[in-house]
Amino acid sequence: MTEKKRALGSDLDKADAHRIQPEEYEDIPELTDEWFAKAEVHEGGKPARRGRPPSGRRKQLVTLRIDPEVLDAFRADGPGWQTRMTEILRQTAADLPARPRQEP
Repeated sequence: MTEKKRALGSDLDKADAHRIQPEEYEDIPELTDEWFAKAEVHEGGKPARRGRPPSGRRKQLVTLRIDPEVLDAFRADGPGWQTRMTEILRQTAADLPARPRQEP
């Protein structure tokens, strides 16, 4: 590139030489817990994933028809009813005799 560099319209050497004085710190907002809670975390220049880490065992989405009484009974215990239902199904599946899988 042999073209001339375009002037930026500012004196970068002067800006680099400036040292922030104590009274200039008053312009900087205080970093509160609320500010950090709203901040976006970056790792390696990309936004970091928040929340629960991905599970090693992915669940499978299925459509299942369940009697309303059964569903109401699980939901009556409050949040986590799906996890409780899964645990009961897991225990029941462990007690079932092993059978060869039938191909459709």
